[in-house]
Amino acid sequence: MPIGNRCFQARSTLRGLRLSMTGLALTASAWLLLTALTVERTAAMDMPGPADLEQALSAPPQTIEVVEPHLSTADSDTVVAYRGWPAVKVLDHLLGSDWNKPGVDVEFRALDGYVSRIPAERFSEYPAYLVFESPGRSGFTVNNPRQNEKDVPLGPYYLVWDNVRHPGLLADGATNWPYQVSEVLVSDTGWRALLPGDMAGRYDEDAGLARKYCLTCHRINGYGGDKFPIDLAHRVKDMTATEFERWVLTPNAVKPGATMPPLAHRIPEPKREVMAKRLYAYLRAFPAQKQ
Repeated sequence: MPIGNRCFQARSTLRGLRLSMTGLALTASAWLLLTALTVERTAAMDMPGPADLEQALSAPPQTIEVVEPHLSTADSDTVVAYRGWPAVKVLDHLLGSDWNKPGVDVEFRALDGYVSRIPAERFSEYPAYLVFESPGRSGFTVNNPRQNEKDVPLGPYYLVWDNVRHPGLLADGATNWPYQVSEVLVSDTGWRALLPGDMAGRYDEDAGLARKYCLTCHRINGYGGDKFPIDLAHRVKDMTATEFERWVLTPNAVKPGATMPPLAHRIPEPKREVMAKRLYAYLRAFPAQKQ
């Protein structure tokens, strides 16, 4: 059933981020300088209802089929059809034509406190869509078994990627697929918060992993999401490497019913273990913060 315009009155003031390393050509140290010189945070723009957006874009919504990452496994892909508009077209309308300059993120804020930050240049590399309904289905929801959630509302909007024509995106799973999107804006990449002091250069890639997989819900140095905004650099001080790795790799085994997704579940296990170790080393190296 299409989402009515009344669903678009609820707005979140929560903040957060998400990074995709795909297409990242500069080092974090270079981004620190670039964003300091060129990036200004824009005001958050409310997502209009589908009827208003269709009128503004002068284009009907189109149907896109994707491999739904919340329903698919490494052994079985579930294809779902959605209706919406190309994300680039929507962002041009809401943010202006210069939103996709280098060194900035597009920030998608969700009603539940989840915030996804995606490098603007990624939208030039892969086709994405902001969708608002799933034709032929009883509701605009999805089951999320890895997070022990059923019938999760996807509206107002859900950002999906064409991973059928671009199967290389399948390895990312649900990374960069924010749902309940109610606001968008352009913001800086956050490297200054994530690489303080002399950490830039040594921990660039590790900070990128944290951005991509952790900071949509959690925080570091005040930067991140609001769904569960604990400071990971502070929290990890009380954890051993083994405890941390078990938690991020198999959260449901540590805490049955946990709503946190396992780290990069579609990536081969040896690589996931290396990622967990690197995240732990990065967080432990982070300067102590006042709480």
